[in-house]
This record gives sequence, C-alpha cells and structure tokens, in this order.
Amino acid sequence: MSLTNDIKYKLSNLNVLEKIIAINLIVYILALFLNLSWFELPSGFGDFFAKPWAIITYAFVHYDFLHILFNMLWLFVIGRMFLNLFSVKMALNIYVLGAMSGGLLFMFCYTLFPNTFGGNSNLVGASAAVRALLIFLCAYMPSQDVKLFMFNIKLWHVGLVIVILDILGVFSGISNPVSGNAGGNLAHLGGAMLGYFYAKQLLVGNDIGKGVESLIALFSNMFKRSKKGPLKTVHKNKSKIGGYTKSDFNEFNNQKKIDVILDKISKSGYDSLTTEEKEFLFRAGK
Repeated sequence: MSLTNDIKYKLSNLNVLEKIIAINLIVYILALFLNLSWFELPSGFGDFFAKPWAIITYAFVHYDFLHILFNMLWLFVIGRMFLNLFSVKMALNIYVLGAMSGGLLFMFCYTLFPNTFGGNSNLVGASAAVRALLIFLCAYMPSQDVKLFMFNIKLWHVGLVIVILDILGVFSGISNPVSGNAGGNLAHLGGAMLGYFYAKQLLVGNDIGKGVESLIALFSNMFKRSKKGPLKTVHKNKSKIGGYTKSDFNEFNNQKKIDVILDKISKSGYDSLTTEEKEFLFRAGK
C-alpha cells in the first residue's frame, strides 16, 4: 500500500472531531508558509460582510504552537468523552455553533464598546468551539464525576472554574491590552453560552442544532462523488440472509440499543441510565 493510500485509510477511520484536529494541524502548517488573513474573523461587521465565511474558518486558524497544542489536546480529551454519549452529528453541530457564537460575541463587543476593547483586531483559534463542547457536557450532566489527579470533582465545578477564568481574562485583557487577550476570552464566553443553552434545550427535547446539521449535510453532498457506475456482475454470498450477514444484524441491533439509550439521556439525563446501560454505552464508544 502506498503512503498516500495509507494516509487516506487512516484519515477515513478518524471520528469527526479527530478529523477536525487533523484539519487544524494541516492549516497550522500551511500558515507557516501562506498568509491566511482572509480566513481570520475581523472585529468590525463592515469587514466581516466582505468575508462572511470567516465566522467559521477563523476557528481552524492558529499561528502559535502552544495555542494549537492546548486547543487540540482539549478537543481530543473532550471529544472522547462526548462521543461516548452523543452522535458525531451533534458534536459537529455544537462545534460549528460554538465557533459562530464566539465570533458573534467578539464582533458585537468590539463594535458596541470600541473604546473599551480598543481598535481593530482579528480573531483566530478553535477555543470557542472547544469551550462549547466542554460546557455542553458540564451543563448536560453536571453531577457526573471526573477524576482530577487524586480527587473526584463534579463536571459543573469544572465548567464554573473555566467560565470564571474566561471572565477574569476579559477584564485582564481590557486593563492590559498588550499582554492580555480580551477578544479571545470574549469568544470563549460566547462558545460557553452556546454550549450551556444547547444542553438545557436538549434536556427538554429540543435539539437546536438540527438546522446546522441540515446545512452541513447539504454542503457535504455537494462534494460527494456519484455512487453510480457501470453495470457489473455481483457474486452472491450464501452466508447472507436477505443481503445481510450476521455481523450486519448485530451492528444494527447494537445501534438500535444505542439510539434507545441516547433517547433516554435526552429525555431524563445521563444519571437516569442503569449501570448496565452506562457500561454498554462506554463499550460502544470505544
């Protein structure tokens, strides 16, 4: 197998958040050689209307190594936990909406309070999108324990500390604009608000990401090659029943069980699951 085919195979087996990490890394490498300012999000709405795609693309642009390192580490850890419980489509919905919410709050504050936040500035980085995923988990199952070193703490404690640090970061950036990062912390808070609102709406049975899901699907279908091809002879596999193998039926049954558990989570929360259901969901996530 050639190196190109090997890379394609490995990429095809990544989950959606791991693919986002890969895209971020590729864009970071490109940024070492190319000017990507056309993908950065400006602080003024006038400049934004000239490149509206920047409300999404800014979340894939990093220039500093530590910036992308910590963002991608957070995304990897949060992603593993998230995809054990929820679908890849929902992960992508929250990621995209988190980026958009963070970008909008950034532009609103810089436009409404120019004397407070200073002059023109551009926003880059995936922090708002990652914050959205993190705060979603903290708001959806706040009583879930997570291990921090030798201690168990609740997820809502983690979320609260993160939000407080971001608020302090905004004021620190205002008082010291040279070394601070008020714009970045505003975007963090925008992503956090989206994650919180998404979780609270999902708990009452309202998935606010359905519209984004449809838009992403439409965009993806534009780039899919047609499955149609010339007629060809197909060898019948006698081990199949009605065109399906035993493993196909097992996979179908497992998926139905996962769907039932996820539906139970959306209606009653993660804590309503039995020990067996939690273990099954954890194994399925692996």
